[in-house]
Amino acid sequence: MDTMIIGIAGGTGSGKTTLTLGLKERFGDSVSILYHDNYYKAHDEMPYEERCKLNYDHPDAFDTDRLVADLEALRRGERVESPTYDYTIHNRSAETVEVNPAPVILVEGILIFVEPALREMMDIKIFVDTDADVRILRRIMRDVKKRGRSLDSVVQQYLNTVKPMHEQFVEPSKRYADIIVPEGGKNAVAMDMIIQRIRSHLAME
Repeated sequence: MDTMIIGIAGGTGSGKTTLTLGLKERFGDSVSILYHDNYYKAHDEMPYEERCKLNYDHPDAFDTDRLVADLEALRRGERVESPTYDYTIHNRSAETVEVNPAPVILVEGILIFVEPALREMMDIKIFVDTDADVRILRRIMRDVKKRGRSLDSVVQQYLNTVKPMHEQFVEPSKRYADIIVPEGGKNAVAMDMIIQRIRSHLAME
């Protein structure tokens, strides 16, 4: 099987997941997804209070080596067990998610273009570009409603680590993108172009 790996990067709340899930919905089992967020390092050795203070927006927060190894396995046609992350306890969950090999693998995350070993595996690199005020509002809505965070904690995390790490790592990584998509999955023109590219790949399978 000739596997095409597509990276979908962009800042927090930019619309990466909308784009990723839109492609998955369109192509079904022909597409598998690996989320960089699921590869946060485990910190069982730390109490909850200490885990809360970690910088989760720095490249060092991720077990990117494991993500690279899992991508290599998928490309060989092997099934992998992706880790998962529990945002309510700031630690890796005991549960894993089975990810099957597929003709198209989507890799989604804010920092996936930063690590050369990961970036160089990608056949297409897409950066979802959305205004900062829209992204912070989306992040507040998501973290308060879905991840059990307080408004104060979300704002403090944004100011202390999310914004400076975006400026230091995420935004500069945009230069590696093959395609820059304003507004992510809501950009119908860009979505159609990406769909056509995937269709062409699947037609050659």
